[in-house]
Amino acid sequence: MEVSVEGRRATPLAGPSVRGMNRLLAPAVTLVGVPAGLAVTGGNVQTVMTLTLAFWLAAAAFFAQRFPRTVLVFSLSVVAAMRGADLVGSGWVWPASAAFVAAVLAGRLRFALVAGVTALLYGAGWDAFVQSGEHGAEWTFAHVGGDALWLAALLAATTAYLNTRRWQREMALRLEQDQHERELDARRRRAEERVGIARDLHDVVSHTLAVVGVHLNVALDAFDTDPEEARSSLRLAQDVRGRAMTDLKSLVDVLRDGGAPGIAEPADGLDGLERLADQVRAAGPAVSVNEFGERSDVPAAVATAIYRVVQESLTNAVRHAGATRVVVTLRYSPTSAVVDVQDDGTAPEQVVDGNGIAGMRERVAALGGALTTGAGRTGFTVRATIPYLERE
Repeated sequence: MEVSVEGRRATPLAGPSVRGMNRLLAPAVTLVGVPAGLAVTGGNVQTVMTLTLAFWLAAAAFFAQRFPRTVLVFSLSVVAAMRGADLVGSGWVWPASAAFVAAVLAGRLRFALVAGVTALLYGAGWDAFVQSGEHGAEWTFAHVGGDALWLAALLAATTAYLNTRRWQREMALRLEQDQHERELDARRRRAEERVGIARDLHDVVSHTLAVVGVHLNVALDAFDTDPEEARSSLRLAQDVRGRAMTDLKSLVDVLRDGGAPGIAEPADGLDGLERLADQVRAAGPAVSVNEFGERSDVPAAVATAIYRVVQESLTNAVRHAGATRVVVTLRYSPTSAVVDVQDDGTAPEQVVDGNGIAGMRERVAALGGALTTGAGRTGFTVRATIPYLERE
């Protein structure tokens, strides 16, 4: 018997070895049960005929799984013939129990029910009219009623067993499907984590190279004329490099470990903005950070995104625009945050979404926000609006 769950074909309810065992079990039970039942109910008229009936019903039961309806009709016909010939003295339905069970397991419950009711009606008519002189009405109702109760219990038990097996198979398939979906979700989360880590790697490396490059240029220019300033620039470059190495180590460790779900991002969030501005100021450009509103309203995920947007914007201002002044304006409200970064550098005629701008845009979009870039009044402008989708 097979079942199907959500379009997927299930495996059989029983494997080959179990089916083989059941194929032998039904004939064996019939071969033993029919003589025992006839002996208990007083229907053993002739032992030879009783064994003959048991043999033919057992032989038919051997083919019941393959031909359930044929075997059921044959079994009931053999029982009716031997009862009608007074070769056995009891039973119209119960001797064919194995055939009824096989029919229900094959999905032929309605056929089995019709065949059983027909056999009971035939038996009641035969006992009431043909043998009415030998036995009274009470005897007829007792024997046919007993057969009817046996048939009802047998069909109910077999149907309950079949439904239980179907339910078990369906639950197993659903659990397997749920496990498969969980594995897919885990792989998708790991892929998303790696994309986020790749963005962070780009941000850290890009910002560090830009700031360190400016300090090295200052040190090179002042090497002969002002050694102290050159040493100071080199020390600042070394500090920036040390911080970047810490961040990179944490990211590489995460990649090496396979991307655990509870990764702490190396970004400092809003608390790291001033340090970020100091690094750029030390490289030459004047940086001002203006904040309006309450920081406590900003969730951690949004704070990290703000830090990365400001970091990438400052990097672009130092490396590409040649800016001498950058103004960072942050506005916090109970429902969203707005980041505005403007510099006085040279704005490109056409803005190209490189890795940095694309990374900022993806990070902001992941939080339900939007980011725009373009030429401003005096240089280049980056503006991001991020809503608070989940309050922490």
